[in-house]
Amino acid sequence: MSPAALPLLRIPVGVVVERRKADSPWIDFVWRGVGVLPDEPEMTPWTVLRAQGEATLFYAGSATVDLYRCETQLYRDNLATGVPSIWIVLSPSEGAWPYAVAAVTADPAEGEAFTEAGANLVEAVPMPEAIRGAIENFVAEHHVEREFVKRKQSRADPEGLARRHHEGEHE
Repeated sequence: MSPAALPLLRIPVGVVVERRKADSPWIDFVWRGVGVLPDEPEMTPWTVLRAQGEATLFYAGSATVDLYRCETQLYRDNLATGVPSIWIVLSPSEGAWPYAVAAVTADPAEGEAFTEAGANLVEAVPMPEAIRGAIENFVAEHHVEREFVKRKQSRADPEGLARRHHEGEHE
């Protein structure tokens, strides 16, 4: 693996998931990521954090928010929204619980890319202040402005098109 493919910073987080009773004849519950906790709590995944009415909050497990030097523009854009987000990705699981924590990211493009699988549950949740500070510091240290260079299209050579032989023609 190339050094560029390795994260420069890994921020450990705990993932909080909500299970809510569904008002549907086809499914019993609706699941969604609702938040991340700075650091990894010392508890077993799928521990109930709170049960209230028809909703239950679980600590679903731990993950890391991996930060890469080449993605600083995307992190900066996320921070600039005024309400930065973290994307929680839950994938279907065959185990005791219907979903497993697949990823957690601060990169909006990566968060959106996880929706392409169709079966993943992807939720943007508010970024905790401690994580925001770490990402701001990372961007300040590693971001390099890149000048936008518009490529110029080369002009077509009309004579070159006339010289091409068509399929099936003989010289």
